[in-house]
Amino acid sequence: MTPALSPEEEAHSRALTALIHERIGAAGGWIPFEQFMDLALYAPGLGYYSAGSVKLGPAGDFVTAPEVSDLFSRCVARQCAQVLGGGGGEILELGAGTGRMAAVVLETLAASGALPARYAILEVSADLAQRQRERVARLPRELGEKVVWLDRLPERPIDGVILANEVLDALPCRRFAVHAGAVRELGVSLEALPADMEGGAPTAAQQLVELDAAADSALAGACESLLSEVPAPRPAGYASEICLRVEPWIAGVADCLERGVMLLFDYGLPRAHYYHPQRTAGTLRCHFKQRVHDDPFVNIGVQDITAWVDFTRVAEAALASGLEVGGFATQAAFLLATGIENLLAEVAEPVAHARLAGEARRLLLPGEMGEAFKVMALTRECDVALEGFALQDLRQSL
Repeated sequence: MTPALSPEEEAHSRALTALIHERIGAAGGWIPFEQFMDLALYAPGLGYYSAGSVKLGPAGDFVTAPEVSDLFSRCVARQCAQVLGGGGGEILELGAGTGRMAAVVLETLAASGALPARYAILEVSADLAQRQRERVARLPRELGEKVVWLDRLPERPIDGVILANEVLDALPCRRFAVHAGAVRELGVSLEALPADMEGGAPTAAQQLVELDAAADSALAGACESLLSEVPAPRPAGYASEICLRVEPWIAGVADCLERGVMLLFDYGLPRAHYYHPQRTAGTLRCHFKQRVHDDPFVNIGVQDITAWVDFTRVAEAALASGLEVGGFATQAAFLLATGIENLLAEVAEPVAHARLAGEARRLLLPGEMGEAFKVMALTRECDVALEGFALQDLRQSL
């Protein structure tokens, strides 16, 4: 059971649900799941990322690695410093959360003499952008002045580093099921609620339900291609996701990188593991007030909806956009390679050390974030041997 909604959350969710009902009606009674997810997350003024709810941290719906510990951002900064050399260049962060990683990265780079000329943030959530500004305002003036906010990708390609922490998982995806060897698209329709249990009176109220339909040529072709790469019998009703927005997203961001590295942090898998026949229901997950569940049709507009990342698709999209895959590793391996143990050892005070050690365990342990989260480096004209991937190279698994 998820926590009950507040009156404000209930009103917000009803308003967005009504919009979705309207769109389904206008479409003839059915919309693809991708369109539903797009509305639930990004509908202007109503979608989860477009409205002003607290999303990150203990009071929000989920906690990201930069919120777990500044050790994460300090390790990211070390990788940035290697790419930036003695400073200069730029950093572009896509979806900067509360701004905590940006602040810690800048502080760490300042201490190592490798500050970028500019730190740009592209944020789609007005609520998070405000929190970022408040966090950056607490930085020393010379650091805060380096931060700018963008409302679109920069037209001039940068020389430096692009950071994207838990961005790809929020791209709306399409869902499909395999029945008798044929691919069917999973979408969203409306179903009348049961009659009132007390009076037995009929009701005009409707609820959102999942309903399959014939897959169009784009989805059918994409699914058949990827499933042929993972040849194995699949049980009846096998369902999963495929994100066809990865390619245009990577292409758009790749155009912003003249020279340097794009670092992607997210939970995901290589294709062979993602579409394993034993993973029968896909990877769709919803986050609401620190609870994780798999029902996207509740708490609409006030809960996050995500799907794991097919990192093989990301790598293919990168190569098609003229980038190279410079590294692929688990989060644990990346953090160990960039010196998280050394950072921990620098803290001698027992209470502070114990606190940081607990944070490090959450970032590193397989049962926490260490294995599920991966780090991928996409590079252009960068001949640096990236230290974050010195301990592990999983590129062969892609």
